[in-house]
Amino acid sequence: MSKLLSPFSIRNTTFRNRIVVSPMCQYSGSDGFAGDWHLVHLGSRAVGGAGLVMQEATAVSPEGRITDADLGIWKDEHIEKLRQIVDFVHSQGSKIGVQLAHAGRKASCEVPWKGGHQIAAREPRGWTTYGPSALPFKEPDEAPAELDEVGIAKVIGDFVEATKRAKQIGYDVIEIHAAHGYLLHQFYSPLSNQRNDSYGGSFENRVRLVLEVIDAVKQAWGSDCPLFLRVSATDWSAGGWTIDDSVSLSKLLKTKGVDLVDTSSGGNVPKADIPNTPGYQVDFARQIRLEAGISTGAVGLITTPQQAEEILDNESADLIFIARESLRDPYFPSRANRELGGDLDWPVQYGRAR
Repeated sequence: MSKLLSPFSIRNTTFRNRIVVSPMCQYSGSDGFAGDWHLVHLGSRAVGGAGLVMQEATAVSPEGRITDADLGIWKDEHIEKLRQIVDFVHSQGSKIGVQLAHAGRKASCEVPWKGGHQIAAREPRGWTTYGPSALPFKEPDEAPAELDEVGIAKVIGDFVEATKRAKQIGYDVIEIHAAHGYLLHQFYSPLSNQRNDSYGGSFENRVRLVLEVIDAVKQAWGSDCPLFLRVSATDWSAGGWTIDDSVSLSKLLKTKGVDLVDTSSGGNVPKADIPNTPGYQVDFARQIRLEAGISTGAVGLITTPQQAEEILDNESADLIFIARESLRDPYFPSRANRELGGDLDWPVQYGRAR
């Protein structure tokens, strides 16, 4: 049987196959609220047969949004629509996860199709951004306010409250977003963290906030359900975070009860030299898996079932995260089923198309 189409279990959760719809921001919310776009977008990928559908980066606080169109989970009023989405995804046989996120210094931006530039805090739609150090992502962005101990405690508390809501809503998986130059990545990378307190300087200090968030989230989430973390395996820039750092962090993550490292890269500096070739991040997932002894997900320009199958056969990863290809083809799992000879149940409503 195809490995890609075989079930995979983590803790009390079994995914019907190893295909994961990667979290992809839709920038289609209002005041953090999901809408029918999100119901149809995520629901159609469940209809398409994915084992796990990951909801986009969902802000744990208003100031943690990338844009004012991001989804949020910082207040109870967000729960109702998110629960509708979760219930529908479950009705189609898929599991669903939520990626909890704080954008840090990359917050207060315009949506991508309007340029994606940062909106200054003094402008009507802007707000103050926060980071480990008062270093802007790029010029002429405003420098973020450096988080003090009170601010750090608030960030941890926001992740905890978001986790409690996620549990109430019924998500199967929580993924902590610690990649792509957002707040937790900003803390662990020496390119964005120039602190001289217990959260800066050494490797141990720079990863401190990530580990404290994990401890707090794990306590609120419990030990029964899967906990993932997305990491940027490298900054792709001299003097920055490296794959060896990611292996060291992943060893710590395993001791903290993280079940899988979703292995991405980059995003913390604007001019990194990223190769962008098919499967360009797979070797990072493989190295973390082998050297840290933790399950990994591979993501990045994986576009065919055969490519995904080869990654699994080579033991480079345990799950395959499909991003842009799932936008082009919401039914990628059913395509894999046809091409790899699986037995995925097709929705009865679509039976005549088999």
